[in-house]
Amino acid sequence: MRLRYSALLAGFGVAAALFAAGPLAAVPSQPVWLDGGEILNRFGDQTIDGRYASGKAFTERYAADGRVTYREPGMSLAGRWSVTEGTLCTIYDGDASGGCYRVARVDSNCYEFYFVSRTEAAAPGPADGKPAWTARGALQGQASSCHDQPSV
Repeated sequence: MRLRYSALLAGFGVAAALFAAGPLAAVPSQPVWLDGGEILNRFGDQTIDGRYASGKAFTERYAADGRVTYREPGMSLAGRWSVTEGTLCTIYDGDASGGCYRVARVDSNCYEFYFVSRTEAAAPGPADGKPAWTARGALQGQASSCHDQPSV
């Protein structure tokens, strides 16, 4: 009887440990803010597929030569991208909708973009300003690990 009770407790302990570790391993408890070098390494010569808070989908390509192309249903833009003051900046030709964004990695292939300034000259935005969550995206060619709600 004592052996059966010990085995039951041990089994319960293993199951509880696995249950507790499962969700924690899948979703980081805190987002990891990327610095300028990390932004260059992760996004240079890459394409992301993303969604805005509204649910609208977009695709953006960050070419190695600094050009950016942006597509969403019914619209395409081109311009240039850069890393300025630790932010990812997308400046579109003839369109003021771009800007500079802090980037957080929230899972293995999920990045969140937080607006901080409309221009590279104004990056990284006001010292007392809180960045505004704008979109979430994942690198193409890998399974997306994005979820529905912003992390910050």
